[in-house]
Amino acid sequence: MSRVIILDTGPLGLVTNPRLSAESVACAQWLQTHVTAGNRVIIPEIADYEVRRELLRANKTKGIARLDDLAKFLEYLPIETAVMRQAAQLWAQARQQGQPTAGDKTIDGDMILVAQAMTLGVLDVVIATTNVGHLSRFIAAELWQNITPI
Repeated sequence: MSRVIILDTGPLGLVTNPRLSAESVACAQWLQTHVTAGNRVIIPEIADYEVRRELLRANKTKGIARLDDLAKFLEYLPIETAVMRQAAQLWAQARQQGQPTAGDKTIDGDMILVAQAMTLGVLDVVIATTNVGHLSRFIAAELWQNITPI
């Protein structure tokens, strides 16, 4: 049985960064290891949006091309109505519990990301991230470096 890994913006940005830092190379190798192991690695549309908007703002055409290429190589998970409704529920729930994950006026991409993972309907799903904080309150989330192939 393969594991399902959802990429958050941190790892997605690292893998698509044309500047080959030690961390971006390590992340690309980590990703390749999971793909080779047969794990299902997914780019959620909300993470694509958040990485892409910054690349567009900064006019980083090489990064945009790498993001586009990666989306052809990995599974891409579009945002659907059920996801947005689940995200709204999570957003409200967090506020009712006095633990908001973002400001009241923000769209809160983290809740959309969590909802995308939840609505997949698979048991062994984990969000690969650089910031576990808000995400792990709702769903399995780990630093990308700590997710090992199974």
